[in-house]
Amino acid sequence: MTSAPDTLASNRLGVPAIVFLVLAAVAPLTVAIVVLPLAIAFGNGGGIPVAVIAVAVALLLFAVGYAQMTKELVNAGGFYAIAVKGLGRAAGLVTGIIATLGYNFFVAGALGTLGFFTGAVVLPTLTGIEVHWFLAAVVLFVIVFLLARAGIHVSAAVLGVALVLEVLILTAFAVSVLIQTGFSIEAFTLALGPEVLAGGSIWIALLLVATAFIGFEATALFGEEAREPRTTIPRATFAAIIIIGVMHAVVGWAIVSALGVRDAQTAALDHLAAGDLTLMLIDTYLGPVVGAISLVLLVVSLFAAQLAFHNSAARYLFALGRAGVLPRWLAATNAQGAPQRALAANFLFAVVVAGVFALVVETDPEGNPLPPVLTLVPVGLGFGTLAVMIVQAIAALAIVVHFRRRRDPRLWSTLIAPAAGFVALAVFSAMAIANFTLVAGSEALYVRLLPWLLVAALVGGVAYAAYLKSRRPEVYARLSGDLERFDELAAV
Repeated sequence: MTSAPDTLASNRLGVPAIVFLVLAAVAPLTVAIVVLPLAIAFGNGGGIPVAVIAVAVALLLFAVGYAQMTKELVNAGGFYAIAVKGLGRAAGLVTGIIATLGYNFFVAGALGTLGFFTGAVVLPTLTGIEVHWFLAAVVLFVIVFLLARAGIHVSAAVLGVALVLEVLILTAFAVSVLIQTGFSIEAFTLALGPEVLAGGSIWIALLLVATAFIGFEATALFGEEAREPRTTIPRATFAAIIIIGVMHAVVGWAIVSALGVRDAQTAALDHLAAGDLTLMLIDTYLGPVVGAISLVLLVVSLFAAQLAFHNSAARYLFALGRAGVLPRWLAATNAQGAPQRALAANFLFAVVVAGVFALVVETDPEGNPLPPVLTLVPVGLGFGTLAVMIVQAIAALAIVVHFRRRRDPRLWSTLIAPAAGFVALAVFSAMAIANFTLVAGSEALYVRLLPWLLVAALVGGVAYAAYLKSRRPEVYARLSGDLERFDELAAV
């Protein structure tokens, strides 16, 4: 039910639906198979549950201030809208550009993982037939696009089913470890020991674990489509962070307990090349049949994440198009209230970027073609992760500045907690820049140069804001006027 051609469908999403959208973007099974083993290998080893809890606490502190902000702000612009509200139009424009680049690159990079695991891993394992990764990715992405175009409520329902399946397999694994081996308390005593806290490994662990929370911030993007957004969005944010934190901590605890806390890092390093640590443990504790099922569910997890991030990327394009910063053509919605043109733009961008990597095939020193997980994925997911982290930090700063400017008397919820969250997010962002090749998973020169794209976005955004202010003041005014319009609508 849409009241205007540039308005998203309202009253479609409650707290559970938004949590499904966010948790699907986080892709818990993918995190368990890909991210947690990396964090164990390069981070603090058997102490990984402590790193997960620390990141969750930092994000919850940010969410305290974020909850107060969303009570005053309803918009599809996500953290771009928050930056406009707290830091002004120029900073908001820069934030919007970085976020839009980040989410669009993320969707393009995710095509590499989705296509590779579907066409080169799961299908050959189950049927003996291998399909080129690009063909598999495009076929699945067409389905993702059609689901997103059908309306956000359809996406939420599909993602809910995918999420339940992921959580069931991870819960079964954790319970099996608990029953057969038991959870080792040493995962906490060792992690809190001075030899770990004094070393650099804990910081790498925190950085990699922080990447496993990417997606929680998308709650802000669904404000216009939520029921009672001023209460729904804060509740969904708190619920998402807590659920993500508990899930990652328990699964990480199960993994290191199964390996032996003191041997976990060595085991993770040994399985690094094959990337099969978690799959091996699932096969061991739940049997080969469940192991095969978990491989299929990995594709389901990647599909769900693609659908969630496709929706998120489109809403940034939609919001900036409606404000007039990007072409107004992007701000059209269909009969289901979905931003169909923004979805089409994101689809086209991702397919073109992935297509370039499919056509220009890189090879290793022996002349063997490199899979997309070593070429496209570092570019898309690496840059996207870095961009989203920086946007989170900017939003945290904007919240503090906004409430200090108003001299809000609630010191805990509008100053202390969000300021602590900002410090943590700023540290994560700085570490992501300093260790970008680790986050991206590639040492290639073009990957190492990607962070400079953020510098270009910063300079370009400031210059574009100055141009709009002097030459197109009506568009410059719309950066904040658009927010006020939808705040008023939400209050009705």
